[in-house]
Amino acid sequence: MGRYLGSSCKQCRREGIKLMLKGFRCETAKCPVEKKQRNLAPGMHGWRRPRPGAYLVRLREKQKVKRYYGLLNRQFMRFFYEAERQKGNTGEKLLQLLERRFDNVIYKLNFASSRKAARQMISHGHIYINGRKVDIPSYITNVGDKITVKNTEKSRKIIKQQLDSNPNFTTQSWLELDRQEPRATVVDLPTREDVQIPIEEQLVIEFCSR
Repeated sequence: MGRYLGSSCKQCRREGIKLMLKGFRCETAKCPVEKKQRNLAPGMHGWRRPRPGAYLVRLREKQKVKRYYGLLNRQFMRFFYEAERQKGNTGEKLLQLLERRFDNVIYKLNFASSRKAARQMISHGHIYINGRKVDIPSYITNVGDKITVKNTEKSRKIIKQQLDSNPNFTTQSWLELDRQEPRATVVDLPTREDVQIPIEEQLVIEFCSR
């Protein structure tokens, strides 16, 4: 499977906002977006921002969503086509599918510091769904799915350390977390308000439908 191997901070600088790609580091003063580079795109010509035409505005919005969830273009378009087949607002259905991705759920439960760390944890088999090992980060969770940690000392230690590192973390309403066990349940479908970065999904749909 293809994956992005470049600098995560360059992606945030390109989009001009924090995409929270490095977990806790993004909340510190080390984040480039917090420094003087925040208004500059990466590269030696970053100060020369082109005039934002209609195409560029829609492209940047699509890239923002894609990079926030850690997807490549082919993966992203697969979710778009799936959302397009469903009834209702295509933009909201797309964001709902992306929120239900297994790696995003693990990140939203604070089992991992970032989506990238969540993908690694899933691939290594530390997390189970309904008692079965699921090592596919793109797996779409459903209402009623029970998420548990592999019953080994190593797996439980990794999760407990992450949970203890952020005791004030608040889980979103569509997820139910038992910090002591630890385990979680998907109790509802995510809503538009559960997306934590500013996104104009209609611009994304317009770009992908062209």
